[in-house]
Amino acid sequence: MESIRSFYNTWIMETLAGRPRHWVFWQFIPVVGWFITPGIFIEFVKLYGKFSIGSHILASLLAPFYFPYIAYYENVKYIGPDAVKKHKKTAAREWFDAAIFAIVAATLIRTFIFEAYTIPSASMEKTLLVNDFLFVSKWSYGPRLPNTPLSIPFIHNYIPGTSWKSYSTMIRVPYIRWWATPVKRNDDVVFNFPEGDTVINKPGYQSAMPYYDFIRLHNGTFSDAARQQILDDPDLPIAVHPVDKTDNYIKRCVGIPGDTLRIINANSLRQWPAGICITYIVYIL
Repeated sequence: MESIRSFYNTWIMETLAGRPRHWVFWQFIPVVGWFITPGIFIEFVKLYGKFSIGSHILASLLAPFYFPYIAYYENVKYIGPDAVKKHKKTAAREWFDAAIFAIVAATLIRTFIFEAYTIPSASMEKTLLVNDFLFVSKWSYGPRLPNTPLSIPFIHNYIPGTSWKSYSTMIRVPYIRWWATPVKRNDDVVFNFPEGDTVINKPGYQSAMPYYDFIRLHNGTFSDAARQQILDDPDLPIAVHPVDKTDNYIKRCVGIPGDTLRIINANSLRQWPAGICITYIVYIL
């Protein structure tokens, strides 16, 4: 009942504001609802003459505290939807609202429709070259909801030029993929590097020298003692990433579940680029 009451409250808010009430139902859509609900709250506080950016931020992020403040503060007056329509925004506010809309629209497009990537390495040469640009469809295997929704828009895992993470894990969403379909053999696939969940947060390491490979190379084993030795080294800071924030890789799928892999002429295999070898390993596991 509590959840039903919450949606009913937003129905009343839209009715009072004279806004389309079908927006209430858009709140049921994951990710989309994260943007729709604050928008409903903003339209509601406008009915009380609250047009400033600060008021709208409070309504978006702190509605359970800001709404009671409006209700009990004696200087706040209800002005109605007609007065809201007559309000004129400043040029600066027009630009600010346009920027917010662009960020929201781009986020939804990148999450559900397609996303742009750049080829970082030579492992896909003869198909894709270094620095090639490509658009990757999110519909091919089903769009995946972000596991860490609290993040800086358009930045993957680190703030450029720093070792600071661009996201927060205060809110975590389980791994969910809508209408998932299996990867097909010989598909070119962009995916999150599996061993990138734990990395050494220094230049020259990260996915170039994964934490797990570094331990095996450094100690020749993957025992608890070997891992603890790395963890105790202050010169090797460790960063742990959720699935959606590990580095993006693009490889060709050469094996699907049930396939048997056979390597012929192992000496030639050693001369192949490392990325080609990874292609076999990732999709056979």
